[in-house]
Amino acid sequence: MNEKVISRRALAIGTGALLAAPRIASAADPIKIGCVFPSTGPAAEAGSFQLNGARLALQAVNEKGVLDRKMELVVEDDQTTNPGAVLAFSRLSAQRDIAAFIGSIRSTQVDAMAPDVLKAGKPMMIGGTSPTLTRMGNRWLFRCRPNDNYSGKVIAEYGVTDLQKRKWAVVYSTDAFGSNGAKALEEALKAKGITPVLMQGYTNQASDYTAVVLAVRQSGADVLGSYFTFENDLGIFARQIRQLGVRIPWIGSPSITNTTALSLAGPALFGTFGVADFAVDATPASKDFATRYEAAYKKMADNQSSWTFDAVNLLALAINTAGSTDPEKIRTALLGIRGYAGAEGEYNFDANGDGLRGYNIVRNDAGKIVFIRRIDVQE
Repeated sequence: MNEKVISRRALAIGTGALLAAPRIASAADPIKIGCVFPSTGPAAEAGSFQLNGARLALQAVNEKGVLDRKMELVVEDDQTTNPGAVLAFSRLSAQRDIAAFIGSIRSTQVDAMAPDVLKAGKPMMIGGTSPTLTRMGNRWLFRCRPNDNYSGKVIAEYGVTDLQKRKWAVVYSTDAFGSNGAKALEEALKAKGITPVLMQGYTNQASDYTAVVLAVRQSGADVLGSYFTFENDLGIFARQIRQLGVRIPWIGSPSITNTTALSLAGPALFGTFGVADFAVDATPASKDFATRYEAAYKKMADNQSSWTFDAVNLLALAINTAGSTDPEKIRTALLGIRGYAGAEGEYNFDANGDGLRGYNIVRNDAGKIVFIRRIDVQE
């Protein structure tokens, strides 16, 4: 497997060597893809899923080759922080032989890196779902998950039409992901003639959510919608909301279905619903990916791993189509992708870099995520 993790010390040594003896890349050299994943901090476990998904795709890609060359992952730790993500990307972008990047699943981190991505002028595949990320004029960002304009509409559609609930409490992280997701859900509910009885923000990495839970209980809501950024926050909240006797239906953003969240929250999430960009039984491609992932890593796949799996495959496809590692040609090839069956769904990139437009409704059945149906959003 062609992969290396570049440490700060190794980068310094490599930089010194380059200064001493400049080297021109040859056609036999691997095509390098820079990855910004967490290996330390509260999202370290989630980061291992992201890396494993990318590795799994890399194995198959390298069996066939890309432009008759191998692909290689160059990974930097974002430390689960915005400054860490910016630093990680700066280390990668300093390496001129990196052809493209795979960025964070955290919208707030993608937002922090975006100005430097624009300066670097090379494609970055992202997993952050904040709608603003692909609407701020950065032509190098390509999203491998559906954005939260769609998740808000799907949460509202299922809660109002299928569950027939109209008194909504919405709990959300006050970061870029949570705020934009909550706004999208609020607008989707208003389009159905519903004003939420509670819009309650919280700060990431809190240790106690009692005040938030009490606000939900006192609101008189008959359904809860949520946008949690970090799985550990979700786990704490889930346990506290059950301990304080709140038993209303709960429909969460994709983090509620993540393997890490399921492990942390346990029975506290039993019976909840989620909008999932990845669901094992949604398509033949998602089923195939899940089977291969579990065989390779002895763990259940989730959306942390599915989007990076797709990102590597999409970049390989685009580079082969372009016949080049020239950034502009890769970008043009990505924009031309139509009908690609990925683990996350069918990719059809628009001019903004969004490839997917729907979500799967799933239910937590005693710890097992059960696919209910897919809802695609028409624009």
